[in-house]
Amino acid sequence: MGFSARGRWGGSESNPPIGRLRKILQELDIETGDFEHPDVSLKHETEWCLSAFLSGLLIWENVGDGDEDDDEEVKPARHMKGVSRQKVLELWLKLAAGDIAAVEAEPWLPGSH
Repeated sequence: MGFSARGRWGGSESNPPIGRLRKILQELDIETGDFEHPDVSLKHETEWCLSAFLSGLLIWENVGDGDEDDDEEVKPARHMKGVSRQKVLELWLKLAAGDIAAVEAEPWLPGSH
């Protein structure tokens, strides 16, 4: 299964190793006045995505186009607040491995904020 990671200032990388994922997360700790790029993310080939923000906000959503042919029910975006970088990395690794159920089992709140 494949996945891609997107850094804070764009650019997507396919299947980066864990060391690179750590560096991408560290981009959130760079102080900048650039408010147009507030997050980093990891997206699995199933279109499930975890986006992490400087504030500790973590958003879990399926960013696919919602094909009507899909058998799965499309769920709205959900979130958690105050998520540590370590927890984000743990969830990213689960998502990268395709363990959608483990990520889904987290205590998500409705909506994206």
